[in-house]
Amino acid sequence: MSAAPRELLGAMFSAAVNAAQPSLTIGRYLPPAPKGRTIVIGAGKASAAMAQAFEKHWAGPLEGIVVTRYGYAVPCERIEIIEAAHPVPDAAGRAAAERILGAVHGLTSDDLVICLISGGGSSLLPLPGAGVTLEDKQAINRALLASGATITEMNCVRRHLSAIKGGRLAAACYPARVVNLLISDVPGDHPADIASGPTVGDATTCADALAIVKRYGIDLPAGARRLLESGDGETVKPGDRRLENVTTHIIASPQMALEAAAAVALDAGVTPVILGDSIEGEAREVARVMGGIALQVHRHGQPVKPPCVLLSGGETTVTLRGNGRGGRNVEFLLALAIALDGAADVHGVAADTDGVDGAEEVAGAFIGPDTLARAWAHGIRPRDSLDNNDGHGFFGALGDALITGPTLTNVNDFRAILLL
Repeated sequence: MSAAPRELLGAMFSAAVNAAQPSLTIGRYLPPAPKGRTIVIGAGKASAAMAQAFEKHWAGPLEGIVVTRYGYAVPCERIEIIEAAHPVPDAAGRAAAERILGAVHGLTSDDLVICLISGGGSSLLPLPGAGVTLEDKQAINRALLASGATITEMNCVRRHLSAIKGGRLAAACYPARVVNLLISDVPGDHPADIASGPTVGDATTCADALAIVKRYGIDLPAGARRLLESGDGETVKPGDRRLENVTTHIIASPQMALEAAAAVALDAGVTPVILGDSIEGEAREVARVMGGIALQVHRHGQPVKPPCVLLSGGETTVTLRGNGRGGRNVEFLLALAIALDGAADVHGVAADTDGVDGAEEVAGAFIGPDTLARAWAHGIRPRDSLDNNDGHGFFGALGDALITGPTLTNVNDFRAILLL
């Protein structure tokens, strides 16, 4: 192997992030120029970087507005960039959503709408449905984030409580041509789940949303419950004529990121094994399974012999039971370290490709064979930290946190277990 373990893991994570940069991918998906106007709209943690890349590639006139997370803005010349809150929405996001809807009002079939969507767009477009307040949306969002619901389940609820998601933004663009350029951060790359699908059809129903709310014991405000129970929160369905001029492209995805990391491993003389790009489940349970696979490799050289790296992506969940700071990647890593129990020559990294794990400005962390021993030496009890959902506190105290700042893209979680 040609690099130290942590250096190699960091290089693989960097390659994964770089492979999903809009500047590298967006130029392949430019549509023909329209007879009329070209309007750019969008939302997500990568939307500003996507807007900047689109501006550089587009030769003709254009105008537009996109909303991104605070701290994720980049300079654009013709597209206005607005910043708002994530993961819990705020008034700036609501105002941005209203302005985006206004920007596509009154278009004709000669016009073109470019919609730039990436992960985080659900929280950044918090335009409530009838009878629902922003405060309701904030409370529901917090409850969903703490419940252990999958991203697919969360976005189903969000779509049916929204006045812009679930195809409603595309319907507002009709009869203009709409070209969706999406960066996927969801397992399976389903467009309806990326930022809750503002410009694609949605096959789920209000009844589905109510079932999810019931499943996780979420207490809905009265206005939100009325919207779902009445069916007035129904989304725009596939096949709706207002979607007939919509074209959708996935320009970056978790699989692309994993393949880029695999190439770095090969160059270093390490065999990459991609276990999956859409792995879901409770972070600590996924960690136990991954730990079992890693120990089989370590002890028996099966299903692959070291040196190798087990790569995976997707989005795990954390059900908050303690008073720690959460973070699904650090929770995964802490549970993985406990499962490995100091196994020699096993190292790992887990991080969110957007640079933010949970609500913390920390991407993730690293582990090694000495992680548990160093924790005990610091007076930290690893299982207590896990029980308290305090992965961020655990790795911060050890100096093992991975801090990147805004990466300007988002293809969800990246996990690598390196066995030497």
